[in-house]
Amino acid sequence: MAKEKLVIVGSRGSKLALIQTNWVISELKRLNPGFEFQIEKISTKGDKITDAPLSRLGGIGLFTKELETALMKGKIDIAVHSAKDVPTELHEGLMIGATPKREDPHDALISNNNANLEKLPDNARIGTSSLRRKAQLLAFRPDFKILDLRGNLDTRLKKLETDDLDAIVVAYAGLRRIGYAGPISQIIPFDIMLPAVGQGSLCIEIRNNDARIYQIVSSIDDTQTRIAVEAERALLARLQGGCQVPIGAYAQTQSNEVFLEAIICTVDGDHAIRDSHSGPTSQAAKIGDELALRMLENGGKRILHEIRQEFQGRIDHI
Repeated sequence: MAKEKLVIVGSRGSKLALIQTNWVISELKRLNPGFEFQIEKISTKGDKITDAPLSRLGGIGLFTKELETALMKGKIDIAVHSAKDVPTELHEGLMIGATPKREDPHDALISNNNANLEKLPDNARIGTSSLRRKAQLLAFRPDFKILDLRGNLDTRLKKLETDDLDAIVVAYAGLRRIGYAGPISQIIPFDIMLPAVGQGSLCIEIRNNDARIYQIVSSIDDTQTRIAVEAERALLARLQGGCQVPIGAYAQTQSNEVFLEAIICTVDGDHAIRDSHSGPTSQAAKIGDELALRMLENGGKRILHEIRQEFQGRIDHI
């Protein structure tokens, strides 16, 4: 195989990550006949440390940094990420080359007795690795006991049986991608739980001076998904959010307009700022930025300040 026809694809090594990467490769092969794709598995900090909550690990790029380093060093040609893991500020020299069509962005509840959130028992024990999910669950039912749940998707599903939990909350997109055939107790509606920025989407990251690779990966870019994720990521960038901050957002396009809804919660779910904004798709980033500024002015700044103060002393620099 001639070197110019070979593309090295960087991926995390989890089952879900490899399923996502193989899907990307199958689409790229279909649209770019004659090219060959080879997977390079790369372990990230977030993969290696599974005994601490994400909110305590600190920093950004927990699931992307090592892939980006390999990309910058030329060891891989593209990196396949879950969009929700990608920092809002990319390393200089890198860019998002494509955002493929989005999978369903909802969160999903899986419970032992197949009960939905309303029918779970008093003081139900729910596992989740996400502060965003924790805050919105407590806003819905303050009696819930939220326990930290780390590990890949398969591990988290097994812990429902082994860790004395009543339920777990995970991304519906992940369940769909791994072909999960078990019962799903509830697809949690957006009025109860807004998803993470970019949830259900993939980002294909490349070097910004690599015209050959850009031409290949841009073939799987989905315009509507890219616009929606751009609006969500602009909001997150202005809020300077990450794993330590309970922020949810979801954008969708209709005709030539983008509609964005977002929430900022206190960790205990006691208080939340929820708002929405819309405008032309050509100004998706501006829509996200404007909504973030409005939310900050309407109480979001105080919530975020309190959360960061709370977690500053608890971050483990591991």
